[in-house]
Amino acid sequence: MDINDIIKPENLVYEKTKVLTDTTMHYCPGCSHGVVHRLIAEIVENLDIQEKTIAVAPVGCSVFAYKYIHVDWQEAAHGRAPAVATGIARTNPDKVVMCYQGDGDLASIGTAEIMHACNRGENIVVVFINNGIYGMTGGQMAPTTLVGQVTSTTPCGRDIDRNGYPLKITELIAQLPGTAYVTRQSVHTPGNIRKTRKAITKAFEIAMAKKGTAFVEVVSTCNMGWKMTPVKANEWMENNMFPFYPLGDMKDGEKADPESYKQN
Repeated sequence: MDINDIIKPENLVYEKTKVLTDTTMHYCPGCSHGVVHRLIAEIVENLDIQEKTIAVAPVGCSVFAYKYIHVDWQEAAHGRAPAVATGIARTNPDKVVMCYQGDGDLASIGTAEIMHACNRGENIVVVFINNGIYGMTGGQMAPTTLVGQVTSTTPCGRDIDRNGYPLKITELIAQLPGTAYVTRQSVHTPGNIRKTRKAITKAFEIAMAKKGTAFVEVVSTCNMGWKMTPVKANEWMENNMFPFYPLGDMKDGEKADPESYKQN
């Protein structure tokens, strides 16, 4: 059979999206970032918004997303992506604006920025990668680190009396009147990847419709930071992360009606 008989459009099973660059990803084997990058790129292409999308990435492993997803990018200081995204979205209302942040960045250094942006109901998409530690800077404890979890700064495990409780930032954000869609997903299996694709697609559609902030948490692994193989990291995530950070939608609608907040 001639090769030209095989490579016909009707025989195409998968084609790499043109929104992904040809740069080889630097992420550690088993890292969730690459999967989420591919999903975002495919969604941007499917929604035909590549020319309209402006993404913001702060410090952390997420800082290099600009090398892999071919949209306009703006770098932000550690934790400040929602503040930068707010300025971009308000001055460019015809654009689709996304923040791409990790848990040490969003849930610790940038807690004020994300909470107030969501409370205001900024029309942005937030993709939040939660692997329970500071991945890039040495595997330190993050606000999302589980009780008893070993990190480089909690070698005996996180202790509540010393370190406080793990922060369920997504549950807090779901309570804010400015959020329209809040969900927690994962990308460790093909089925979960499909659910995350659906969730991120919905988030972009909500932001495009100006319904408020759309927030997608992706519970992830950091097998290098956790000192595990990729397979063991996935198992540990299922057994430990998911019971504390259960997957599923927390809010689905649109931001609160401003009239309901006005004084009589």
